[in-house]
Amino acid sequence: MGAGNFMDEFKRDAVAQITERGYPSKEVSARLGVSTHSLYAWKRKFTMAVSGDTEKDAEIRRLKRELVRVSEECDILKKSHRIFRSGCKVSGASEAPSVQARWRPAFVAEHRGQSSVRTMCRCLRVQPSGFYAWLKAPLSARAQKDRRQTELLQKAWAESGKIYGYRKLHDDLVEQGESICPNRVARLAQLAGIKAQIGYRRRPGSYGGKPSVVVDNTLDRKFDVEAPDKVWVTDITYIRTQEGFVYLAVVIDLYSRRVVGWSMQSRQTTDVVLQALMIAVWRRKPKNKVLIHSDQGCQFTSMDWAAFLRAHNLEHSMSRRGNCHDNAVAESFFHLLKRERIRRRTYRTRKDTRQDVFDYIEMFSNPKRKHARNGMLSPADFERRQMRRREAA
Repeated sequence: MGAGNFMDEFKRDAVAQITERGYPSKEVSARLGVSTHSLYAWKRKFTMAVSGDTEKDAEIRRLKRELVRVSEECDILKKSHRIFRSGCKVSGASEAPSVQARWRPAFVAEHRGQSSVRTMCRCLRVQPSGFYAWLKAPLSARAQKDRRQTELLQKAWAESGKIYGYRKLHDDLVEQGESICPNRVARLAQLAGIKAQIGYRRRPGSYGGKPSVVVDNTLDRKFDVEAPDKVWVTDITYIRTQEGFVYLAVVIDLYSRRVVGWSMQSRQTTDVVLQALMIAVWRRKPKNKVLIHSDQGCQFTSMDWAAFLRAHNLEHSMSRRGNCHDNAVAESFFHLLKRERIRRRTYRTRKDTRQDVFDYIEMFSNPKRKHARNGMLSPADFERRQMRRREAA
């Protein structure tokens, strides 16, 4: 798909991943499936309208940087208070190496992923050259292997948004060519403080519900689909921000569990679900009739929704009233989104919420997140692998 076929809203969100969230251009290009040339062109287009910074803005940025530096130094000193409380050991006339001298480089090495090495060295009065010399000291083969694989685990865990447990992390390391067993991954993860993000459980309820009198439940919980763009499911949820609620509608392909369309608006109207479905049709361009399944919400029973389905060769299917299990795939996606991302943040504005949801869906869930149903492949990787198999056959 050419770069000119993308909507301006999508382009702005893509540029925001580089300018505001700090992703490298090559990574954004690979995950979104667009060229780096297009990303740079979009970046120039949407930053030309931004006026030059005033002196006041520059001073505010300087003060923010200073606040970050001071906060980081205070945090380092709080974490290292036990080191400064340790005294020096003296044996006879010669002074033995102090506990502080032994522990300071170890503290810097342990917290390298959380703070700058030079900042920690400055706060702990350690020469950076001395710290790096300490790092080069020989370790046992097993200790070296533990450290290397722990770093791989921490990287894989961070890339997952800190939601993967040791089983999926083990699968990640095996894909990278590491020879490691699940028990070893569990041990290293426990020592490094790595554990899966676990959300709270809701109290189970009773589900039944009457079927729709207008549209049949054609899907009938047949969630396993043999080809892409045969069955889509859709639903809508809300996200709380300091500006008020924002509503998210998604369209998911049951074949790969990929989010093929989504939309966010400040009001819970038919337009938000129509926008998500329109993006799904625009992105996938299905050649045959697609079954689209939803619940019995008022957005999915409107005349505009029915007219759009007729105009785009889509067949409607509806859950029973109040029965979330009939639309379990969409409900499961919202559960993961809120557990892995939304409940771990406080959103100030609706714009911040949209950028974070874009990051979760387009930069993580579709191209990176492993699904057990896909054989521990992401939706995008699963579709590519199945396409290659069909072409080979």
